[in-house]
Amino acid sequence: LENVRAARPEATREQVLAALKAAQCQDILDKLPQGVDTRLGAEGTYLSGGEQQRVALARAILKDAPIVVLDEATAFADPENEALIQKAFAALTKGLSLYTRLSTVVGADKIVVLQEGHAVEQGTHAPRVAANGLYARMWADYNRAVQWKISSEKEAE
Repeated sequence: LENVRAARPEATREQVLAALKAAQCQDILDKLPQGVDTRLGAEGTYLSGGEQQRVALARAILKDAPIVVLDEATAFADPENEALIQKAFAALTKGLSLYTRLSTVVGADKIVVLQEGHAVEQGTHAPRVAANGLYARMWADYNRAVQWKISSEKEAE
């Protein structure tokens, strides 16, 4: 409760619970010994990386900031948590500007590509890729990077 409430100290318990629900955290609350009142971290219960990210999204939802910057929002999430995080994005991003990495923009309503502080492209994913501009180059680089892996000499044989 207090971890999420840190985003807006005057928030009511009901507002915190609504933010946790919007961030897809009900399964987390259900397994905690004291639910939303469970102490987390040192001398308390620990959450997985993906669960921590969903709690952080609840904090962002409660804060209701006009701009949110996400840096690899699903980087430490297993597939199940990633799917829940993507659902939580809908609640988080409604009516605001969102800055994130390429891996999470495919379904965005509007993508704005900035270069040296200026908007150089705007639109949705597929038309931006088809335009073969900066976004398309960044998308291609991203896809090459996520497929890259180190293999042992034995695997290479």
